[in-house]
This record gives sequence, C-alpha cells and structure tokens, in this order.
Amino acid sequence: MKDRIALFTELGRRLSPFGNDERTRAIIARACEENPWFTPHSICRAVRAIAHDMLQADKLTEWVAHYPTCEGKPLCVLVVMAGNIPLVGFFDLLCVMMAGHECRIKPSAKDSVMMHYIVELIHDIAPAAPVGFATPQTVPQAVIATGSDEAKLYFESHYAGIPSLLRGSRQSVAVLDGHETEEQLAGLSDDIWAYSGLGCRNVSLLFLPEGYTPRLRMPEMNPKYRNNHLHTRALLTLTRRPFVDWGASTAIEQDDFPAALSSIALCRYTDLRQVEEWLAAHDAELQCVVTQCVEHSRRVDFGHAQSPQLTDYADDRDVMEFLAGLAQ
Repeated sequence: MKDRIALFTELGRRLSPFGNDERTRAIIARACEENPWFTPHSICRAVRAIAHDMLQADKLTEWVAHYPTCEGKPLCVLVVMAGNIPLVGFFDLLCVMMAGHECRIKPSAKDSVMMHYIVELIHDIAPAAPVGFATPQTVPQAVIATGSDEAKLYFESHYAGIPSLLRGSRQSVAVLDGHETEEQLAGLSDDIWAYSGLGCRNVSLLFLPEGYTPRLRMPEMNPKYRNNHLHTRALLTLTRRPFVDWGASTAIEQDDFPAALSSIALCRYTDLRQVEEWLAAHDAELQCVVTQCVEHSRRVDFGHAQSPQLTDYADDRDVMEFLAGLAQ
C-alpha cells in the first residue's frame, strides 16, 4: 500500500505545474482539438483539482485506511470512462489501483489525449504499474462503466454476469433561501457554468423562494456553449415559451431539469418542505445538492460542486467498497 500511495503522490507532484511548459501546452492543444468543448482553462483546472484534492499523501492515506485492499493476485478491472469533462474517469483508475487490482482503461474518444498522458506519467514513475488500455483481447473480471442512461442499459446487457458498477445520467440542483451572500452566489455561478455546464455535478435546476431571483455573474463561455444558447433562445422564441435571457443562458420556470444545456430551470417554492419532498422523490436522478438551508446526504457548499473530494463518490456508489467486495 505504501508503494501505491508513493506512486500517486509523485504523480500529483508531477501534475502540479501542468500547463506551464511547452510539452504540456502541446498536450492541452491536442486535447482541445480532440474535444472542442474542452478549453485550456478547464483542462488545467481539472488537473489541478486531481493533483491538489486527491493526490496528496495524507489524504490518500486517510482515505484508504477505511478499506481492505487486495494483497493477493489482482483482478483485471475494466474501466469504461466518460468524456464530458477533462479526466472525469481518473478517479475510477485511482480507486482500482489503490485497491490493489489491475486497471484496464477504455477511455472516451472525447478524452483520450489526457488519459494517455496520465498513463504515460504513471509508467514513467513505475514502469510495472498495473494499468493500461483495454484491447479486444481483454477479459475483465469486473467492470466500472459510466455513460448515458442508454449506455448504462447497454453495459448491463454486455457485461451481464460480471461484477459491475454501472452509472447513468444524473444532474444537480441548488436550493436557495434568499439570504445567500455575494461570495456564495459567486460560488453558485461556478457550480452552474464550470466545464461549460457539462458535468453531472453542474447545477441546472434552482429552487428559489417566491419573489427572489439571484443575480448571477456568468463567466466567459466556450463558443460551443454560446452557439447552444443561440439555438435554444431561438427555439424558445419560436414556441412562445417564456424565458429570461441571462446573456449566454436562458432561465426558464419549471420544476424539472431543462433539456437544453444552456438553459437553467427556476422552480419557486413557498415552503422548504416542498423542496425536501421533491428531492426525496427524485433522489435517483441527483448527483449533488448545493445548499445551506436543507439537509441531504449529498449536500455540498456553494462553490464546491466541482471540487469533489476522495469520498464524494459519483451516484453515491462507494467504488472502494465495490472493489473490496471482489476479493471476498
């Protein structure tokens, strides 16, 4: 276990200056070319979050202390990754290797450049590290896969009979009470628009008390996001659907998640019990809840939706617990 912690601590050290040299800037350019939704800023942000929030020796040590790990023959675990935000699949790779298993990756075509870079760095630190890319000959003994709801149905069929942890689509909400500070509202803006709003932890539905609409400052958005906004705004206008133009997003009044990426749904309430009932009824659809005024098992503070820690498991599925169970 000490060797694994040392490996990932060193990986974090090497990732810390990412983007400050010609080589990594070239990698950023290739990643943005592969996926135009990525920006240099979003890629560097994702790398910094991994290096500083996950790959620190003290954090890794405290995290894995709560789980048994495989010290015998490792199992081959296939990780099928999403590609909606940069390096979104890295955490599963980390879990598999820290649990003592062999990790075989199937990266998203939208995020292969960065994943190849990470694996290359790992092998530079530890040439024999049990991580690599899946091939048609790979025979997994367990699977961790993330995708859309349609992809999840495919995973369930394709990997039937293999121990699996499968994730589909989830979305996030924020619950406001009208007493939020300017700092909290600035954090909420990040929760909504970081990574062009493409993450499952990005807030797309706001619960607001009657008569209150927060003043949110939008950051400069990716041109693809702005094009989505123009299309959405035109469609809403043609269908005579009421909306408020927030500059690069449309705000619409409804009590469910918006269909368009660049739309933010606003749901009014008169009693927080209404919101709590909605959250309970839609729990299976939720990734996290940004709020200071209601309790929830996946509650996060304003400005922290896109800063998950090692114990913030996607879909509330404990990956390390799943991996520990494979050895039993």
